[in-house]
Amino acid sequence: MNRRDKIREKVMARVRMDEGTGCWIWTGPTSGTEGRGAGYPRMSLAGQTVAVHIVMWTNEHGFIPGKKELDHVCRNRLCVRPHPEHLEMVTRKRNAIRREEAKRAMLCEEA
Repeated sequence: MNRRDKIREKVMARVRMDEGTGCWIWTGPTSGTEGRGAGYPRMSLAGQTVAVHIVMWTNEHGFIPGKKELDHVCRNRLCVRPHPEHLEMVTRKRNAIRREEAKRAMLCEEA
């Protein structure tokens, strides 16, 4: 088994498939509830704590350039599925715009 297969197997051992949304829900540890990056899946890989959604993306699609980041298109921080309906590589600005649009949409639904 090659390195990519081992990483995929390690991640998938802690994933629950959500049939309704198609999300791959991380069931392992997260970054906690406070501060930037709160609530994102975390795992240990080669002695470092890493973000699982980023690991899955780079494992399946390759390097993320410095001016790009991943957006959870599905709006679920626990989703680690490296598929365009769930994760998309975007600019920081695009990610911020989408985050604000999602917050506004959520407020409208609550009203």
